[in-house]
Amino acid sequence: DANSDVVWRKKLRRTALLGALAKIPPCLVGIEACATSHYWAREISALGHQVRLMPPAYVKAYLRRQKNDAADAEAICEAVQRPMMRFVPVKSAERQAVLVLHRSRELLVRQRTMLINAIRGHCAEFGLIAAQGVRNVSELMKRVRLADQAVLPEMAKNAMILLAEQLETLDMQIQRLNRRLLVWHRQDQASQRLATIPGIGVISATALAASVTDPAQFRSGREFSASLGLVPRQNSSGGKDRLGRISKMGDRYLRKLLVVGATSVVRRARTADSAASNWVCGLLERKPTRLLTV
Repeated sequence: DANSDVVWRKKLRRTALLGALAKIPPCLVGIEACATSHYWAREISALGHQVRLMPPAYVKAYLRRQKNDAADAEAICEAVQRPMMRFVPVKSAERQAVLVLHRSRELLVRQRTMLINAIRGHCAEFGLIAAQGVRNVSELMKRVRLADQAVLPEMAKNAMILLAEQLETLDMQIQRLNRRLLVWHRQDQASQRLATIPGIGVISATALAASVTDPAQFRSGREFSASLGLVPRQNSSGGKDRLGRISKMGDRYLRKLLVVGATSVVRRARTADSAASNWVCGLLERKPTRLLTV
């Protein structure tokens, strides 16, 4: 209640949660922002309650001594009432569906990389060498199909052809997901505006638009960078600033997309002639390339 006194304590199973919350008057509900939390936030909000999601790292500070379900719930109740607590906006089902497309695409890309590495490694055992990269695999498979028994045994050739067929299937599935992301990108104005930023394409724009539902929660671009772990980790005290490597806290997928996009901008700036390119080249004279892109 308003005096922080416990007025209701009950252990519930997942199937009974919504039924129990439907019987109590509208109140403030705190949830840790973890797996399925956005689904529960939408369902509980539909019952008339005010739901606030909080990062688990921020709730951890209010946990006393031993950790169990009751202690976690008590810590969440304490954290959700703090005036300076930062909350996570609840994502809609549509934006979560877009993120499912991104997660599925990322999984398929990793599987494609594994297949490419396997094909290159197996071929190297028989003297069939190819350079790294997706583009060189097709040429390598042509050599595999044309290789005779003396160069490549039939059993090895059949196995590699099987991997190549699986690789072609993955390529088709990745292209199918890319087209679906492009369709959503053309329907979302925020994603289209994000795509006008140098180094931001359709993949990065749709991921940002789906992940960051309320940009107003960040006071500046640097605060957004901090949420993704793109600022130095601090260990400062006594007025002395001690900065280390980037903290790498936050969404790894968004951080990777932004760094890859910045790498593309830096690469093009070396051959372009503009005010922005000159600014990038000036930074390259003072800082390493990877540090500059981050």
